[in-house]
This record gives sequence, structure tokens and C-alpha cells, in this order.
Amino acid sequence: MTASYHVPVMLNASLEALNLGGDVEAQDGNWMDATFGGGGHSQAILHRLSSSGRLFGFDQDPDAANNALNDGRFTLVAANFRYAPQFLRAHGGLPLSGLLADLGVSSHQFDTAERGFSLRHDGPLDMRMNPAIGEPASEWIASADVPTMTQVFRRYGEFNRPDKLAHRIAAVRSETPIKTTHDLIRALSSSAPRGKENKFYARVFQAIRIHINDELGALEDLLTHATGMLKPGGRLAVMSYHSLEDRLVKHFMRSGNFDDNVKRDMKGQIQAPFHPLVRKAIVADEAETNKNPRARSARLRVAERTDWTP
Repeated sequence: MTASYHVPVMLNASLEALNLGGDVEAQDGNWMDATFGGGGHSQAILHRLSSSGRLFGFDQDPDAANNALNDGRFTLVAANFRYAPQFLRAHGGLPLSGLLADLGVSSHQFDTAERGFSLRHDGPLDMRMNPAIGEPASEWIASADVPTMTQVFRRYGEFNRPDKLAHRIAAVRSETPIKTTHDLIRALSSSAPRGKENKFYARVFQAIRIHINDELGALEDLLTHATGMLKPGGRLAVMSYHSLEDRLVKHFMRSGNFDDNVKRDMKGQIQAPFHPLVRKAIVADEAETNKNPRARSARLRVAERTDWTP
């Protein structure tokens, strides 16, 4: 793992969340890092596993393969984490003792202009987590109708007047193509509130990125699959970076569904596949955020698999 690729966020807190922190004895069993990236979290997990423990790292970004760990206990799977059950079942990787997911975009992806994730770098408007799969953002921008764009900006960007953004993009693209990140910024410059331009553009990019990669759909799949993948007592630890992700994680850990519909038995006991271990999300301390500003928006939630099965 190279620090330039991605600095692992809340590393010690993540290990504690998986019950692998401190002086805990080396653990057996199967473990999963749903977002391998630069391999920082995976490397730390492996240090706490026994010789018979196994770790499966998932990452759909082909660049992550350059960080694969040379350890017989580790397997890197080049796939979206939503497909984890199929792979783990085929390779004897179930049940899991712990599952960690560090959601969002890696530092490497932000810093690589050709990936199209960053406001700072002008590059092709791509935004795909796997550049070989799906439609790049530039093609979506060129073809999406106004109602579709409005829906995306409302749902994933939480804009009050998403229709204005959609109409503005439609007007600009009718005269000149929007092919790069800075093309998109220029197209929306007249719509950005003064003094809050970067936050505005970041929300636009976030909305498009979430849609292009079906990020919330993939997260819902992962959480739903976690019920069947984790053994009773197994830990689920998820780091999110915006309210849309965090809301899904919080609701699912509390109720086992995304509507936060808590079910109780005749004695009033909650019937859910997970028991949250923290009331409030864990956040990075000041020392970490000073060293790694990306950690500032991270929210870590932790839950333990119960005996209850839906």
C-alpha cells in the first residue's frame, strides 16, 4: 500500500469496530474488506489474523490491483462488493466473522484527472468506478432528458431547485458539448451561489457520480447480503461520507430495513438481524483530520449480527 494512493481513514477505530483492536489474540475465520483501494485497512486486518484466517478484498477499480498484498491468506476480488455472496460462496469464504466497508471515492481516484471525479483537475467527465463498465458521465450528460436530470439532482444532490440545474445543462449542451469536468463547472457557473461555489459543484458531481455508479443501490445490496454472510456475533463496520449513505447504514443497522421500520415481538424485543454497538457515528479526531482532511466527513457505524433471521 502506498500512502499516495489512499490513506486509510480511522484505521484504529475500524479495527476496534471489527473486534480486532488492542491486544486481541490472532483471529481465525473469514473476513472481508469491501473496499480494498490502497490496501491500508486490509494490511492492518491481516496483521491481526492467525495463519488460518482469511481475508477477501473487493474493489471494482482496476487500479486497485496494483496494491494487491503478497500474503497467502489474502484474495483480491476485482468486482463490485454487491456481488460478494456469489464469490465467497464459491470459494468457501462464508460465513464471515467481520466485514468492513469504507465507502466513497479514494484519494487516488480524486487525484487522477483522467477519472473525472475532481473539481480541481480538468479531465474527461467519466466518474465511473470501473472505467471499463457502464456509461461515462459525459455521455449521460449529453443524452439524459430534463426530468431524468432533475430527479438525479433532487435525490442524490438534495438540491431545492434541481430543475433549474437540469434546464441549465440542457441549454448549454445544445450549443457546446460538455465533455470535461471543467466544461461542467463552466456550464453551471452562473447557477453557483457566491462564496459557496465549491460546495455547490461538489454536490453536483456527487449526484452524477452516485447515479453513474448506482452507489446507493450497491450499498443496499451489500447491507442486505451482510445478513446472510455474517455469522452470529460477526461485526459489520461501515464508513460513509455523506448523509445519503449514512442514513441507509443507520436505518439498516437499527431495523434491518431501509425504511427504519423497527419490528418487535410480543415481549417488545426488537427483531432485527443486527444490533448497533454505537448510538452515534464514530468520527475522526482532530489529529487525524489535520493529517488527512478526507477523514473529516467520515462517519463510522458498527453493528453485531444477532441470532435473529428474517
